[in-house]
Amino acid sequence: MEGDDGRWERTLVEKLAMATLKEQRRARLWGIFFKLLAFAYVTVIIALAVDWGERAEALGRKHTALVEINGLIAPGTDASAERVTTALQAAFKDKNTQGIVVRINSPGGSPVQAQTIYDEMRRLREKYPEVPLYAVVEDVCASGGYFIAVGADQIYVSKSSILGSIGVRMEGFGVTGLMEKLGVERRLLTAGENKALLDPFLPLNERHKEHVLELMKEIHQQFIGVVREGRGQRLKETPDMFSGLIWTGEKSIELGLADALGSLDYVAREVVKAETIVDFTQKENLAEKFARRFGAGAASALAEFALRASPALR
Repeated sequence: MEGDDGRWERTLVEKLAMATLKEQRRARLWGIFFKLLAFAYVTVIIALAVDWGERAEALGRKHTALVEINGLIAPGTDASAERVTTALQAAFKDKNTQGIVVRINSPGGSPVQAQTIYDEMRRLREKYPEVPLYAVVEDVCASGGYFIAVGADQIYVSKSSILGSIGVRMEGFGVTGLMEKLGVERRLLTAGENKALLDPFLPLNERHKEHVLELMKEIHQQFIGVVREGRGQRLKETPDMFSGLIWTGEKSIELGLADALGSLDYVAREVVKAETIVDFTQKENLAEKFARRFGAGAASALAEFALRASPALR
């Protein structure tokens, strides 16, 4: 019995020691976590302060305002009409803005979003006639991107920039043959004889096809009208100009689709005569990026800490 009591005591001591070590380890883990959290918070505050200081200093001088249009032009993107028009309004309103550059690198997107941005550019030019508005094309300015560019007073390009694609497209898939091979029967009920317009699981209806083509032609004519309005007499129309083709920046100048070669820095320095560039682009700031990225990371870290720290989950 005495031997059993001794083993029991040793086992108890070992369990107590292990529990103490586990508690210490949990405390260290939580300590590290909160130190990292505090460090990240201080880093963001310092970065924001530096960024704000530099921006405030630039805003206090005569400057060229920059508005970026990058990527797909669509709702919810950085190139959405909401973000771009908000940036343009702020840029025009600033009393130290000497000129505005819309720098475009976009393959296009929603015609509605592009039209909204174009209309706002024209409205602001009328409201602030003393503030010139330029477009600078980087790699690609196609379709909806070019739709927006023609709202500027002048368009500057690189020799190798790609411009054009003045047209409208709609795409989809037809999988009726695949359905037959798989032996799948689809049951579709509609109220309205045209409600299944372009349904990929049904054979193409020629009447529906003609209707959509007419719709696309109408949007295409709107696009052509905007290009003619924006470029005016500078445009040297050719039979294939509005066919959806694309051209290099150098060729686009010959066709009157663009005005001259030039980068953002060139336009700010030589055209606007204000080398200081202030970015008015509405996009995620450092705090928003940190919150989004750190939020996901923190959730993962918290889950890991919880797993390590809670004996019941081990």
